[in-house]
Amino acid sequence: MTIEEMLKGESKTVEFKESLPSNTDKYMKSVVAFANGSGGSIIFGVEDDTRVVKGIPEDSAFQTVDAITNAICDSCTPQVIPNVTLQNVDGKMVIIATIYPGTQRPYYITSQGKEKGTYIRTSGTSRHVDGTQLKELEFEGSNRYFDQTYCVGKTVTEDEINNLCQIMKERAMAACKTDEERGLVKDITKGNLLSWGLLTKREDEIFPTNAFVLMTENDFPQARIQCAVFKGNTRSEFIDKREYDGPIYEQIEEAYQFVLRNIHYGATIRGLYRVDSYELPTDCIRELICNAVTHRSYLDEGNIQVALYDDRLEITSPGMLFGGLTIEDIKEGRSKPRNRGIAYAFAAMKIIEKWGTGIPRIIKSCKEFGIREPEFIEMGMDIRVNLYRDQVDVDKTPISADKVPISADKTPISADKSLSVNENKVMEHLQSNQAITNKMVQELCGIKDTASKNLLRKMVEKELLSAVGEKKSREYRLK
Repeated sequence: MTIEEMLKGESKTVEFKESLPSNTDKYMKSVVAFANGSGGSIIFGVEDDTRVVKGIPEDSAFQTVDAITNAICDSCTPQVIPNVTLQNVDGKMVIIATIYPGTQRPYYITSQGKEKGTYIRTSGTSRHVDGTQLKELEFEGSNRYFDQTYCVGKTVTEDEINNLCQIMKERAMAACKTDEERGLVKDITKGNLLSWGLLTKREDEIFPTNAFVLMTENDFPQARIQCAVFKGNTRSEFIDKREYDGPIYEQIEEAYQFVLRNIHYGATIRGLYRVDSYELPTDCIRELICNAVTHRSYLDEGNIQVALYDDRLEITSPGMLFGGLTIEDIKEGRSKPRNRGIAYAFAAMKIIEKWGTGIPRIIKSCKEFGIREPEFIEMGMDIRVNLYRDQVDVDKTPISADKVPISADKTPISADKSLSVNENKVMEHLQSNQAITNKMVQELCGIKDTASKNLLRKMVEKELLSAVGEKKSREYRLK
């Protein structure tokens, strides 16, 4: 970052000090906050409110540089080594203390102790961490991951292990588009779950980690997705809302379908052609929800929120960016998975592709689709992504008989009259998705479990669908 960019104002990575404070704690908070985050610079000799360059006395500049360097080295645990330099700005001398992202987190002010002296950077301020954020930094600094940690009080049986392995393989098979791809899908074993950190071995006994629990019974109250549709562009009035729990991979599909049911489907004018599509690129919607589930902080007590407004789709994920990453970094494809076990599992299930490729793909897809680039925002302890619904030339009426758009009351507008309303809903879903589950049919059609099972059984008997998998993991695909 150049000095011109720094002088634009205080931010997550820049702080101004008009002079060197006599009490070093007044800037040491920012030093440890930068070390605990993505780094930053403190510029001495600039007025923080006005951004006016006041400068520092030139006759004592080198002594001041030494004083700042020594204070930082002596005041922080673990030790922080700054890069302190002098620079001339408009004929006045300023001192720039650059702090790099640390790897031995948490960093704290030694005299205050770890609990009271640990700070993080949010927007343009340095704030004291709470207990959850301190735990997150401790995991990060010791190169451990919460999701790969033993889930206290939990045990696991061989049947439960085998069942998850089977589900994961079936999900991977369902995601394949060709027989050749399906032939390359390998069996998932207990050994895989151990190496990925979904299971852990303690004194020759196998135990589940937090990732295993999140992928199965998931009794974590914070590991849910809250979905809502609002009237207008604010949260003042609900139109619809749902909350999804259960295995996190199922939540992704349920939240994704919630969004599809509540956005427009019709004809988009692209060049000389009219194309049947949703108003937002569906691959981006799914990818953003996957990213939120994969990279959120499961130490944070908040839920993922998926909110649909008149002008945008808004996805909020608990937890700051992990590992010192910045928004610019993730847009360029850099990735440090906060939940390594979940990332391994989702990659094996073909829910996500290679780490780091998701955000660049989303940006590219939005550009090709003709909507603006998604907006990524750091909101204190959360990350928010806005996907704007500003595509033009959308015809809200159906234009193709082989698609079955959904109206506001969730009823097919143009359907195969030989099928029931609910059968048409299932068929419409499978026009743009590879599979559907019993639970998804219940949500899609607004029916109970028994009615949903009967509906799917009849559709299999009519040879409209084929069933894949056993019991709870069963999915249905077009015949």
